[in-house]
Amino acid sequence: MPDHELIKRQKALKVFGNVLYNPNLWCLNRRSASGAFAVGLFMAFVPLPSQMIMAAGLAVACGVNLPLSVALVWISNPITMPVLFYGAYKVGAWVMGTPHHPFHFELSWDFIAQQMSQIGPPFLLGCAICGVTLAIAGYFGIRGLWRYSVVRSWNKRRAR
Repeated sequence: MPDHELIKRQKALKVFGNVLYNPNLWCLNRRSASGAFAVGLFMAFVPLPSQMIMAAGLAVACGVNLPLSVALVWISNPITMPVLFYGAYKVGAWVMGTPHHPFHFELSWDFIAQQMSQIGPPFLLGCAICGVTLAIAGYFGIRGLWRYSVVRSWNKRRAR
């Protein structure tokens, strides 16, 4: 993790004031790592191009590991995004009970506007459901793995 003095000397980061000096933003402990997983996995399902910026803001607001939060957003990268967002649409359509619409792609604004009026609500609902579900699973999964690791190391130490 970066040195606090190095962060304080960066001129580009001066606009943030003392916000970036919170030690939880830069250290890796059980609380900051599990919170970072929750933030990063939730923001990965936000269908906006500024996911990394929003993840950084949410990580600062929650006081969790900033680099890990921003890195986890890349689960939804240009290669995986179609699969993740199609799955989110299917979840939203299933919850809303909407029928499946045939899909033929055209590269035009009219096509996008028309499709978003049909698939937009189930897509956004599915993104919210998937984001919240994965955030909760990531949070408790990392806390559980962290605890398991600590207990295992204590048991090894005790056995020695």
